[in-house]
This record gives sequence, structure tokens and C-alpha cells, in this order.
Amino acid sequence: MAFHRLPQRARAVLSLSAPSWATPWRKPRVPEVVRTGPSIAVIGNCQARGAAEAMRLLAPNSPVRFIQMAWLKREHGHVDNLARTLHGFDHVFSQQFPSGLIPGGDIDALRALEPRLRLFPTLVFPAFHPDMVYAGRIADLSALKLAPSPMGQYHSAIALAAHRVGLSIDRTVALYREDVFARLGYLDLWESSVRDLLGSAAQIGFGLDREMARWARRGDFMYVLNHPKAFVIGDIARRLLDESGLRPEPVEIEAYIGDELARDVVWPVYPPIAEAYGLTGSYLFKAKPRGKAFPRLYDLPGFVAASFAIYEGLSREALACQRVESWLADPAIAGLFEAARRD
Repeated sequence: MAFHRLPQRARAVLSLSAPSWATPWRKPRVPEVVRTGPSIAVIGNCQARGAAEAMRLLAPNSPVRFIQMAWLKREHGHVDNLARTLHGFDHVFSQQFPSGLIPGGDIDALRALEPRLRLFPTLVFPAFHPDMVYAGRIADLSALKLAPSPMGQYHSAIALAAHRVGLSIDRTVALYREDVFARLGYLDLWESSVRDLLGSAAQIGFGLDREMARWARRGDFMYVLNHPKAFVIGDIARRLLDESGLRPEPVEIEAYIGDELARDVVWPVYPPIAEAYGLTGSYLFKAKPRGKAFPRLYDLPGFVAASFAIYEGLSREALACQRVESWLADPAIAGLFEAARRD
């Protein structure tokens, strides 16, 4: 049968340029599901945001509200107001936060007003990314001002120190090697990282010994020193729900909602460090993308060059970093950077 003699609907189906006959079926909007189960509030940083998303999946009948720690003062004004907000939820989960983020006190003051609050840990694990540091004014939360870098607010301590002593880009790049990492202690951080993580979790009554063993078996479980992968956050969310009497769905977070923090900065595990843990390493840095744009990628020379370009416009005070200061005050470590200048 000739194409022009086919029924109109059949011609539309076969033609790439014709509008789909199924278009009218897509018009009705699906009504939003009303969650009527126990309500949940989650307070914290980007890790807590991921935990809240995981809970929306794992407890599909429960309304979940994420409360950004950094916005406590702006959104609630005083810890008393925050507590009144939390009284309206059936379950309250929070990471620790210090005084200075909201008038009226810290997490202890909030727990006194809302005793149902359950703490969960803030995960920091530098073993995979020991070169990552912050720079800037970090001692006072009320005056917190971090220096920018190509990776947002994350810096390479080696790049910062090399710029400080006046090394060229090429000579700085040459410092990213195994013997330098060994001298800086980068290859020996596993035990201390595990000890610090387990210790801080145990202090708030949220032991992670079993979870840590499981995460370690999966290899590199961090994107940066304080951004865990989705399966880590999922374990935290699942446990909070389970221990609160809620029955989390037996599903994998990544399979249903992906991994939010994978869309943020990804700092590579340097090859000599990766080799020490039986992993595959690289020097490919991924910046956080803007909108839907493909993320900016840097190889090591490009990352160092981009870092130096930013540093040239900042003062020494703006680039203050305790680790760099301690390195340059240590003759043995300072000698590494001085030797690189002479080579």
C-alpha cells in the first residue's frame, strides 16, 4: 500500500516529522502523592540533604523536610523558633552544629528544647584525598570567608605551598609524586582517618564500625573528604529510619534517585595513594557544573595553572592555611619546596 493511502494515524506514526498521535495522552497531569505517614525533619549540611532525599525514597509515605544548617539564622532567627518548628514533626534527625550559626545556642541548646532529636554523624574521611584543604578565614563562623579555587572552596595544600614559595606551574606539578606524598604523610592516613571517623560517631552514640567495614570493601567511598557516595548516605538514612521504628524500603539509593553529590566536585585519588589501597587513581579534577552544562575537567597542569591564576589576585591573608603554615615552619618539609625551586 502506498504511503499516501495509509490512514492518517498510521502515516503520522511512520513519519519522523509528524506530531505523535499519542500527544493528547500526555496532557493530564499526575496529581502529587500526599504523604500521610510519620513526618520527618532532617537538619544538617549537604550530607544531611542527601539523607533527606534518601528518606523520601526509603519512607515513601512520610513527608520529609530538609533544614539547611547554614541557613538556620536566616530562616528561623533564634533557636527557640527552630525548636517550635521541630515540635510539629514526628521524628527529628540532626547533625551537630556549633554556636554562631543561630542565636540562642548550639546543638546542645536545641536538644534541650527538643529532646526527641536524634543525632547522626558528619562524615569526614581524608585518607583518599589527603591533599585537600580549605584556605581563608575559618576560625570564626560569624566571619567565615573561604578562598575560592577551581574546585569551589577546596584547595590542594601542595599547590598552596608551592605558590607561597614562588614555584612555577611546571615545578609544582612535578611535586605530585610518591616520594613527596610519603614525606607529607599522604600514604599513611588510613588508620587515623578510620579512628577519627569511628570515634566522632561513637561520641554521639552512632557507632559506625559495621558500616565502615562494608564501605571499605567497596573501595573509594568518598568524592571529596566530606562528600560520601550515595550508598554511604543511604546506610545512614536507612539506619535512622529503622532505629526510629520506621521500616525502610529494601532498595538501593543509586538505582532509584542517583547520587546527588556525584554532580558536585569530584577530587581524584592520586595514583600513588590509590595504589596503596588497591584502587585505580588519576589526576583528573571535576568542578561542580553550572546548571545542565557539562562539568569543567582539569588535568593536573590545568588544575595547578587555574589555581595559581586565582591565587595571584588574593592576599596572603585570604589564602591562609594552617597546614601550609606548619609545613613552611618545618625545615624538612619546607626543604622539599625549596629544592623544587632549585631543580
